[in-house]
Amino acid sequence: MRKDIHPEYFQAKVVCSCGNEFETGSTKENIRVDVCSKCHPFYTGKQKAAAARGRIDRFNRRYGIKEQE
Repeated sequence: MRKDIHPEYFQAKVVCSCGNEFETGSTKENIRVDVCSKCHPFYTGKQKAAAARGRIDRFNRRYGIKEQE
């Protein structure tokens, strides 16, 4: 590596708005995030699939799409 052209590399502390904290490598010392793997619906399994199905059904009714069996 060439000297004096690369940014400093830190063990960064990541803090989520839910209170979860963990460390990772970064060019910043502290990182604040809104969503992490502990509180994101995809990772926690608390997705609202029923809401998504409702939107799909409404789209299909609006455009006259019949469900295939």
